[in-house]
Amino acid sequence: MSTLAVEPLALRVEFDTDTMWLELADGRRLGVPMAYFPRLLRATPAQRNNYIISGGGTGLHWEDLDEDILVSALLFGIKDRTRGARHEVLVARDRKADE
Repeated sequence: MSTLAVEPLALRVEFDTDTMWLELADGRRLGVPMAYFPRLLRATPAQRNNYIISGGGTGLHWEDLDEDILVSALLFGIKDRTRGARHEVLVARDRKADE
């Protein structure tokens, strides 16, 4: 059971250099560090922008990246929980530093 009074629904997703920005149906704008999601961090801008809002706004899906994110999880600060996610963030950070 969710502790949220109203299920948050995404309307749009945008990206800047290191943040994923979600526009929610209730007017809020949520910024999430891409470091939370290594696949998004490593992705090209074209891959990041190739997303689908699923479940009427409750989920985000990137077919090319095999990434699925629940909007409600973002509000709770839940990061990627796949095995090796922390290692992927460190590798991506090191690559950026070398550029």
